[in-house]
Parts: sequence; C-alpha cells; structure tokens
Amino acid sequence: MSTRRILALQEAISRKPIELNKINEQVSKYYGSNVFGLDAMREFLSEEAFQSLQQSMNQGTIVERKMADQVAACMKAWAQSKGVTHFTHWFQPLSGATAEKHDGFFEPIEGGRAIERFSGNALVQQEPDASSFPNGGIRNTFEARGYTAWDPTSPAFIWGETLCIPTIFISYTGESLDFKTPLLKSLQALDKAATDVCQYFDKNVTKVIATLGWEQEYFLIDSALYNIRFDLQQTGRTLFGHAAAKGQQLEDHYWGSIPERVAAYMRDFEHEAHLLGIPVRTRHNEVAPAQFECAPVFEETNLAVDHNLLLMDVMEKVAIRHNFRVLMHEKPYAGINGSGKHNNWSLATNTGKNLLSPGKTPKTNLQFLTFFVNTVMAVHEHADLLRSSIASANNDHRLGANEAPPAIMSVFLGQQLSNVLDELEKAVHSGKMSPEEKTALKMNIGRIPDILLDNTDRNRTSPFAFTGNKFEFRAVGSSANCGGPMTVLNAIMAEQLVAFKNEVDALMNKKVEKDEAIFQVLKKYIIASKKIRFEGNGYGDEWKAEAKKRGLSNIPTTPGALEAMISKKTLAMFESQGILSHREQEARYEISLETYTKKIQIESRIIADMVNNQILPAAISYQKNIVDNVMGLKTILSAEEFKKAAEIQLNLIHEISERVNSIKKSADEMREERKKANNLDSAKKQAHVYCDKVKSYFETIRYQVDKLEYIVDDKVWPLPKYREMLYLR
Repeated sequence: MSTRRILALQEAISRKPIELNKINEQVSKYYGSNVFGLDAMREFLSEEAFQSLQQSMNQGTIVERKMADQVAACMKAWAQSKGVTHFTHWFQPLSGATAEKHDGFFEPIEGGRAIERFSGNALVQQEPDASSFPNGGIRNTFEARGYTAWDPTSPAFIWGETLCIPTIFISYTGESLDFKTPLLKSLQALDKAATDVCQYFDKNVTKVIATLGWEQEYFLIDSALYNIRFDLQQTGRTLFGHAAAKGQQLEDHYWGSIPERVAAYMRDFEHEAHLLGIPVRTRHNEVAPAQFECAPVFEETNLAVDHNLLLMDVMEKVAIRHNFRVLMHEKPYAGINGSGKHNNWSLATNTGKNLLSPGKTPKTNLQFLTFFVNTVMAVHEHADLLRSSIASANNDHRLGANEAPPAIMSVFLGQQLSNVLDELEKAVHSGKMSPEEKTALKMNIGRIPDILLDNTDRNRTSPFAFTGNKFEFRAVGSSANCGGPMTVLNAIMAEQLVAFKNEVDALMNKKVEKDEAIFQVLKKYIIASKKIRFEGNGYGDEWKAEAKKRGLSNIPTTPGALEAMISKKTLAMFESQGILSHREQEARYEISLETYTKKIQIESRIIADMVNNQILPAAISYQKNIVDNVMGLKTILSAEEFKKAAEIQLNLIHEISERVNSIKKSADEMREERKKANNLDSAKKQAHVYCDKVKSYFETIRYQVDKLEYIVDDKVWPLPKYREMLYLR
C-alpha cells in the first residue's frame, strides 16, 4: 500500500466523533434566531416600516427607498447585536453555485476615523461583475456591469459573521442572469392562473402558492481519503475504482443505525440549519454505503429553493469540522446507487387548502380533479422541457440506472386515481353525461379520501409521481439548483391552467353549465394525456419499448435533452408569460451546453493525468517486481521447473502489459478527440462531440484501470479503494 494511502487510512481509522456542546434547548427556542424574520422585524422596525415590508413580502409590492433606508438601518442593528461585521448580496448565478461578495459595514470618514453604515441603497442594489459569471453571450467581457437586487420575499439571514441578503441577479441591460429571477416570475404567473381557476370553486381564494419539499441525498467520505483522490476533489466523482466485494447487495445500510460520527455531524448541521430557519426534520441512512438523506418540512417554493442551496453550503462547511467531505455529485461511485433531490411540489391557497389533496365532497373533488388533470396534461405537453430541466453531465450517470427514474418522462398516478380517470374517459365515449352519470361519478370521486392514502402506492421508478397530496419530481439531481426544474414546472402549469380556463369559459359562453363545461374539458385532457401515464416498472426494457410505441421521447444524454430548451414551443411559452425572453432562454441553452462540455473536458484531462502519473507507474512498478522474481526463478530452476513455477507470473506480466498498452492508447486517442472538439466553432457541436467522442473513452479506460486495481499489489496501488472509502470509520 502506498505511503500516502497508509497515512490517510491511519488518519481515518483514528477518527472519533467530535464532542460538541450539547444543545439542551428545544429547537423551538432557537429556531430561526439567525434570520431577520417576523420577531426580529417587530423588535427592530417601526410599525410603518414593518407594514411596508410585510406588504412587499406578501403582495410583491416595491419597498420605497425612504423605507428601505429605515429597514437597512434596523437590519444592521439587528445583525450587529449578533456580532456581524459584514454584509453580502447572496445570489444564484447560472454557474450552479451561490455567490457572495462581502463588504464591511464601516465607512471611513474625515480625520482617519470610521462609522458603521448600511444604507437603503446598499440593501436594495449592488453591482457585481456580470461578465465573470455565465451569461450565454448576453454580456461581453468588456461589459462588466450587472446588478443584484433585494428579494424581500426571502428573509435576510446571518451565516458566520456576515449578513446575507437574498437577491436576484440581472445584467446591465435587464436580462436575468440567475435562477431566482425566472423562478419568481414563474411563481407569479402560476399564482394568477391558478387563482383564476380557483374562482370557479371558491371566491375567497385570492392567492395560490406553489410549495416545495425537497429531499437531499448525499454521500460522506473521510477527509483524509478525499484529500488523496484527485478525481473526487476536482469532479465530485471517482473516475476509477473497482467495485467493493460488499456494496449494497444486502441493503443493510438503508434506514440502518446511523454511525456515531455521522450522527454527530448530522446533529451539528441540523443545529446550524435550524438557526437559519431551515426546517430540516428527517435524517436517515440511504441504500448505498456511506449515503444519507435529509429532508425538511415543505415551504413556499422560492424560500425552499433558497434554503436548499444554503443547506448544501452549511453541510459542506460543517462536514469539514467533523473530518468529513460531503459528496453532492449524482454518481460519486460506480456500481451503487447515486443521489437525487426529490422535489415534492403542490399548490396551496390563501384559504389554507391544498389544491392537490382530494376533498370529501363532489365540489372539492371537482376542484382537485381540475388541478390534478391539468398537471398531468402540462407534463404531457412539455415532457421534453421537463427532461431538459434536469439534464446535466452529473445526472446522465444516474438517470435510467436501477436507482433513479429513466430519462423517459412519465406520470404515475396510482391505481385508485387511474380508475377515476378511466371512468371519466368512458363517460366521454358515451357522449354527453346524463345527470345520473354525473351524480354517480361525483359520488365515486367523493369516496377517494376514505381509501386514497392506503391505495396510492409510491413508484420509485417514475420520474413524476403522485403521492397522495402532491407530485414528486424524482428525476432532479442531488447537486442541482431545484429553482431550474421548479421554474419549468410552474411555467408549464400556469400555461396549462390559462388554456383550461379559456376552454371552459368558451363553453360557458355557449350556455354550457359550469360543472358540465369543466367536466368536458377535463375529459378531453384525460384522453389527450393518456400516453404519459405509466404505472409499471420504469427500470424495465419493456417500458422503453412501450414508451417508443407511445411516441414518448427517450433522450439519455444532456446535449440531446437540452434541445427542448430552445424549441419554438418552449420559447413561446416562457415569453408569453413574461418569465424568460427568447434571448434569456437561448443564453441558458448556451450556458448549459458550455457547462456540460467543460465538465466532460475536465474529467477527460483528469483521467489522462491520473493514468500517466499514478495508474501506469504503479502498474509498471508492480510488473517490474514480477519480472525480477521471474528472472530470479530462471536462474535457480531447471527449464521444466521454471515453466511450471513461472506460468502464472508470466501471464500476469503479459496481462499488465496488454492493459497498460490499452490504457495508454485510449488516453492518447481521447486527447486527440478533445483537441478536435476544442476547435469546433459552436457550443452545440462541441457538446455533442464531447458526449459522443471524448466521453466514450471514459468507460474503456476505466474498465482496464479497474482490472489493474484488482491484480496489482495493494502495497503499490496509489488510490484509496471503494472498500476503504465506502465504510466510514
């Protein structure tokens, strides 16, 4: 075993859980204490400022500059009372991570002195360098100006010694350069469309809120082992590694007893999360060794997205305290389950109702069916766009494997609701529903609540599944910003609800009774969207054949999936709702292609680096030991004895030579393909060549390297192995 591996393993084995000061207080006593929430606002703001800010948060109105000065001064006073020295606009550029630039509260004045100051202008707007963030051609390098603008709907918070102010990020010319801006616009569009439809059923509904509850899966690895795996450090996944003899076959890790060190880490990051108002409540072991999951209570979508990104940052920083590193990559280890981020999405009204929860009366169930069927129809109409929203180089490794939904977009409803929709469809074929049919159908729907929770199973192979009172978008990757998929889901639902209302209103204008008009349109959608519904095993090859027969897309790789982002249908949908202009959406397409290419390019270069500097030297060194041994045997044994004694060793020498030659040849060919790709003149061409030509060498090289790992002396192998990394000590 290499010296570095020995030292790293010794360090990992010696780890003990870090002793933390036990928090004896109930969570409710300190929850949200690092958030400028309602309690802090009431304490530090004047009544006028408090009401103004509340109106902005609840109704989306603009905070006047004079009021912003007052809010800023009070926010600073609150932050300084907690030892804060700096502030930052915290935003979500299209790089995929959050961004922050810290400024001190102090301001120099005459006489070599300084005062503490934080103005309304500083709160409301700042000017980061827009050219240095991904912009898809919206900004030239010499056009650096961009703006961050305060989002009052997501409260400011303290992380470390910094006051963090959630903001949007736009270019100097006004185009969105972030995930938050289109998300907010999609929420607004959905609110209006859903509220208009709710008026058919309840005039008291004046606002509809999209809610989100995410489930974050992740791996942990001991920091000592992480520090000598260059691939993990720079790509988030192991580019090489022979499968451990014991992986997840026994499924004994799932929901098992949480290791002591891991439990200490979980308690620590949960405490930090609760201080920040992140409602994390669930923790457990996942299926793969060293894999875990945490999940919060659902929240309004914009806040939930902010909280997820913040928690990912908290988890990474807290992990270092515990001598762990967090792996958020969708597939850090080959051959075992990867990680997703299931997005549980629903719609709530200002009257406290969940629009995707079946009711107990025909009226409330007609409302439920309206939103339920329209969701299915929206997915049917924009399945390829939903697929593109979760496309990434990372997620390509996970989708379609036996742990994640396939790349085929389908909807799982459960047998109970499928039967209800089938009844509605039959009613269509028999012509106009008679009063008796309608009454019977309503009564049947009215029985749903009695048995729905027991009869709606969870289909983990479905990318978009109904789970009782919400839809679970399971295909989102663990490292993703769920603001992207949620923007798409909100937007397609808003468009669908607008179309639904137009059709119902048109029938009502023809003197069709309201309930009858709603039923007629719903029945039309049920028939039109039937091919997207699938109740079976999404992992099976039979489904691929069936999906093809139905005309559903199966796009396994990112470059192909991204095409839906710039289809005429997509561009028109986003622009008609004022969510993204053609230019903004096309820029996102370019950025997604460039990001994909860069990730494959980096992985390719690291593969070559590790092959030339670690793998081949180790294999050749071991081969030399065998050659020396064989030569020694030859000097002391007869020809007949030598032939018998050295047979296995000679075979090993030949096998190592063949595998070394294959690896070197493939690595050189891969480098040449990379050079060709780099000379192409468009992001689209580059992404497709990197996907089809460069990436194709990854598995070829890995196969040979992993075979070498299996036969080369453990003493000289330079990389920590799966059997060492997957079992936390």
